[in-house]
Amino acid sequence: MSLRVGVVGLYRGAGPAAVFAHHRECELYAVADHNLDKAQAMARDLGAAHAVEGFEQLLELDLDVIYIATPLPLHAEQSIACLDAGKHCFCEVPAVYSIDEARALVAAVRRNTAKYGFAENMAYFPWVQTYRQLVEAGELGEVIYAECEYVHPYEQGMVRQADSVGGKKGELTWRASMPPICYCTHDLGPILQMLGDRCVTAVGMHTGNRRRPDIGCIDMEVGLFKTANDVTIKVLCSFSVAKEPPHHWACIYGTQGHIESSRYGSVVTASPHHLYREHYGKLGGPMRFDVDANHPGAPPEAFAGGHGSSEYYMVDEFVRSIIDDTDPPIDVYEALDMTLPGLCAHISAQAGSEPVEVPDPREW
Repeated sequence: MSLRVGVVGLYRGAGPAAVFAHHRECELYAVADHNLDKAQAMARDLGAAHAVEGFEQLLELDLDVIYIATPLPLHAEQSIACLDAGKHCFCEVPAVYSIDEARALVAAVRRNTAKYGFAENMAYFPWVQTYRQLVEAGELGEVIYAECEYVHPYEQGMVRQADSVGGKKGELTWRASMPPICYCTHDLGPILQMLGDRCVTAVGMHTGNRRRPDIGCIDMEVGLFKTANDVTIKVLCSFSVAKEPPHHWACIYGTQGHIESSRYGSVVTASPHHLYREHYGKLGGPMRFDVDANHPGAPPEAFAGGHGSSEYYMVDEFVRSIIDDTDPPIDVYEALDMTLPGLCAHISAQAGSEPVEVPDPREW
């Protein structure tokens, strides 16, 4: 069985498009982008039969799967249209931009037979999977607290650089107005997967706009969450800050130990980590170990898309769920468990940090 795949949004979607093009059970059939020249060039390079300018044109083609890598404000609308057209939907993060959109997305999944999958590539990074194995094996005891950060200075992405991608050069993009904590899925999502948990309460705070008043973006935003299993999680997100290099960072505390990554390692190279257990004090402190960015034994085609081999395994698991007719690896409910806490934390921040209940999409 060969799945016909279309990819829309070729800035972020370029990597996954290459993965689909090299996947043994997929055919990259079409690519779409506001910049038609870019789409045509990618179609030539990857052997896609069609290059079109918009999502609507892509939707009209004979496709099995559409990978959505367009700007965040379009995710919910395009995911719903994809499902209603009978095409499997694999959507970039975050899943939605509002709670109302989340309700509409759940309704679309329930009324259709096409599958919805959430393309959270961080869940497939080797170090994240190593942490998950350690937590699930009880190496830290009972987890009581976790903290993570996604700090990625990207002010150039908040101002349009060219006039050929749906707007005029110099205009502010959607990234300028996006509350940073709404993009918390990269780090909160893997933590929740490790714990088999979901957030029930959110408190948010942000620093306002002091670094780039010309752009108007929120500099830094923090979400503090309580989970159903009474774990406390703190998440910091920032896309406008004087810090290099960008980093993902995580620290997890249990009753018998903790594990922590480095703020100065790269997500695409081997990175240092430290594990501490109670008896390690007698051995001179935490145990350092390195985790490679790539999965051992990954096939050559696993490196077609970037981010090490993570996106190959992300795509492969979703493809397998379609072929085998099983549940997507990250379905709509887990996608919203990763997305809704950030939306609620920003609502809290705007309301003087009043606690906000995080809805459970399974109950809608």
